[in-house]
Amino acid sequence: MDWEKATRIAYAIGNSRLAPLRIELFRKAVDYAHLRAKWQLSTAEERIAMDAVRTKAHDAFIEACTMMSRCMEDEKEDCAWREDLGNDRKEIGDFACYLHLILGLVAR
Repeated sequence: MDWEKATRIAYAIGNSRLAPLRIELFRKAVDYAHLRAKWQLSTAEERIAMDAVRTKAHDAFIEACTMMSRCMEDEKEDCAWREDLGNDRKEIGDFACYLHLILGLVAR
C-alpha cells in the first residue's frame, strides 16, 4: 500500500452517499490504527495481552470494508475500490493507518 493507492481508495469511499456506513468504516479504521501504533510502543508482555483485541479490531475493519462495498454495489455506486484494496490482511491494515492519517490531516 502506498500513499497514492490509499488516497485513491479513500476518495472513492468518501464519494459514497452512504454516510453512516462510511463513518462506521472510518471509525473502525481509526480504532485499528490506534491499536497498531500502540502495539509498536508495547513490550512483549503487553503485546500478548492486547493481541486478541488487535485482531478483533482488524477483523472489524475488514468487515466494514466488505459491507461498504456491498452496499455501494446495491446502490449502483462504483465499488471498484474494494477489488483494488484486495484481501491481504497487511495491506488492508496499512489502509486503515492511511485512513487514520488522512482523517487527521483533514481535521486541521
